[in-house]
Amino acid sequence: MKIIEVTNVDFSLRHFLLPLMRGARDRGHDVIGVCADGPLLREVRAEGFRIETPPLERRVSPAALWRAYRALELIFRTEKPDLVHAHMPISGFLARLAARRAGVPRIAYTGHGFLFNQPGPWPRRAASLAMEWLTGRVTDIYTTVSSEEAADARRLGIAKHAVAVGNGRDPAQYRPNPAARAAIRAGLGVPDHAVVVVAVSRLVRHKGYPELLAAMRDVAAELWVVGERLASDHGEDMEPYFANAGLGGRLRRLGYRTDVPSILAAADIFALPSHFEGLPMSVIEAMLTGLPVVATDISGPREQVVAGETGLLVPPADAPALAAALQRLSADAPLRARMGHAGRARAMALYSEAAVVNRTLDLLRL
Repeated sequence: MKIIEVTNVDFSLRHFLLPLMRGARDRGHDVIGVCADGPLLREVRAEGFRIETPPLERRVSPAALWRAYRALELIFRTEKPDLVHAHMPISGFLARLAARRAGVPRIAYTGHGFLFNQPGPWPRRAASLAMEWLTGRVTDIYTTVSSEEAADARRLGIAKHAVAVGNGRDPAQYRPNPAARAAIRAGLGVPDHAVVVVAVSRLVRHKGYPELLAAMRDVAAELWVVGERLASDHGEDMEPYFANAGLGGRLRRLGYRTDVPSILAAADIFALPSHFEGLPMSVIEAMLTGLPVVATDISGPREQVVAGETGLLVPPADAPALAAALQRLSADAPLRARMGHAGRARAMALYSEAAVVNRTLDLLRL
């Protein structure tokens, strides 16, 4: 079979879709990736995958949406795939409509977080719900990464047979690694006894960086921030918050890294104080590495983190509560160890990449 996997940008394809593309190819299928062009596609093409790059954008502009829709329809008519599998809100909306228009036999969608669940103006949330409802009518196989959002899709009439497939990472890659811990800390000049809180994400407002930076002023630990702002990201600039954090040498900005498993192994606590998520891969990576997780009590993280057992949950946008949770873990090494061990066991049971990929491919009937 010929399968086309569609997402918005190169970051999403490289970090979220590539394992699924490998799995489908291993089952004997011809797999094509589709997303906006970007430097991370070099790694994907190096594995032998063909990638098409229509002008997909992560913004709501009628002209941009129309250009992207027409480009997607042309790709589908030219390639004549047996299945189009779309991801992410805007690219998923356009790809499913274009696939229907092009006569693609089967159309699938995986939701990685509904925009109508994201804090924001009600007209935008209503438009998002309308988009999901409309394209749910042309979707043959409807999945989400989060159990809560699968329930939302069924409850709201978006897709009555919506199924949660989860997310996954490779436990052999993300694991406790004393050698990597020693090497990373030596390279950064951080002693082994120093407590390190690490955050791994794009540098955007809804990841909760203003609260995290404010909270860290009251936490006896370093903060390592891994990630950058993508060219396609929009919204408030985080640079003023970093510039005024007042953490001095306790703040280390490590940028985009290809050695995230080693960075996580070198840290002690993982923090993700987001306002909105699907089912964050970064939490899974941290749990597999044996880190206790401090996250917000929102859809996604609250089904990953068992509060009091594998980490701590705090209300979103609450810097004092976040500080208290981080300080509690910073001051208690045995508690960190117990929660980290329990978190790895939970992630091994629920979030193994191979199991998630196979479950998804089975649902797609590949």
